[in-house]
Amino acid sequence: IITGTVLIGTILSNSIVAYSFARLRWPGRDLLFAVLLSTIMLPQQVTMIPLFILFSKLNWVNTFLPLTVPAFFGSPFFIFLLRQFFMSIPIDLDEAARIDGCNGFMIYWKIILPISKPALATVAIFSFMWTWNDFMHPLIYLNKMERYTLSLGVVLFQTRYQVYWNLLMAISLLILLPCILMFFFAQKYFIQGIVATGLKG
Repeated sequence: IITGTVLIGTILSNSIVAYSFARLRWPGRDLLFAVLLSTIMLPQQVTMIPLFILFSKLNWVNTFLPLTVPAFFGSPFFIFLLRQFFMSIPIDLDEAARIDGCNGFMIYWKIILPISKPALATVAIFSFMWTWNDFMHPLIYLNKMERYTLSLGVVLFQTRYQVYWNLLMAISLLILLPCILMFFFAQKYFIQGIVATGLKG
């Protein structure tokens, strides 16, 4: 549930913001994009305490909301990646669509998104892997054992005096399997997205 919600929020929020930066003209666009990129340099550890205080004020601690809601507010890395891909799409498509009566949102939804599957697949794979393997955020926000995610539940196989290595290895393999399967089925789009956006590892 958490991973699926995060995937939907990540794709929708980042793609629509990237579309605005890449295809629309509005005052202060380039300045705001520079500010957005500068937030990538902000270490995650700096925001942990303020975010925890905010979510505790909202009574979201020990719920799944702190793990899912932030995905609907965009990520600088994904916005940059999608913006680069959207800028490579010929602007003539937008002009032709406007002549046919499409507004900005219709161009985004019916033209840009369908031809951006490689970039969207890249974002989906990265988002899935980061969310699925996330250990720190569930550790911070989830207190009840029945709400533990899989990555956090692995710790239960390690006690103070003994480690159940057989069970630990088995559950680790099961946790790793969805990531391998997702990359295997989406590697075609993933490689196209990496090439098209100019992302280098």
